[in-house]
Amino acid sequence: MTLKKVDNIVWHETTIKKEERNKQKGHKSTILWFTGLSGAGKSTLANALEHHLFQKGLSSYVLDGDNIRHGLNKGLGFSDKDRKENIRRIGEVAKLFVDSGTIVCTAFISPFKEDRQLVRKLVDEEEFIEVYVRCSLSECESRDPKGLYKKARSGEIKDFTGISSPYEEPEFPEITIDSDLLSIEESVAQIIQYLQAKQIIS
Repeated sequence: MTLKKVDNIVWHETTIKKEERNKQKGHKSTILWFTGLSGAGKSTLANALEHHLFQKGLSSYVLDGDNIRHGLNKGLGFSDKDRKENIRRIGEVAKLFVDSGTIVCTAFISPFKEDRQLVRKLVDEEEFIEVYVRCSLSECESRDPKGLYKKARSGEIKDFTGISSPYEEPEFPEITIDSDLLSIEESVAQIIQYLQAKQIIS
């Protein structure tokens, strides 16, 4: 997919600034980027965290990899090129959520370090929090909630992360959640503690 550069488009500054939205909502906006193998528990954890934030009256939203591929990224496959475009698009969407004053939880395998780094550079420092949901491949396979590993092993699914396509582990994630050792409640508590320590939420 080739993206054409358009020269006659100028960025239009908004009247209300991100800082004003954050002040009104009582917390800072940020991207919590959940990355990990299929079956590691990214979506489950992102939704559990959002539920906690919602209960506290904070503005949050979950962008889930499968859900995004039903609409915005419907035409993309799973080749390396399409995976990169998938992450580029969601990075731009997540940036808009940050500008709106929202804590956005994105649950994407996002297997390549380079792509995650590109999203990090879209926002200000400390507005991108990489959450590595770490889980062994064997445990993810034993869970196999969608039956994808079984299909990948049999050759029905090509370019499947962890089997026929690589997953590049984060080197320095802000948060690492060992999802095969911690409960959902313990995992959410670990993230909340981080957000409080960084004064993103009170």
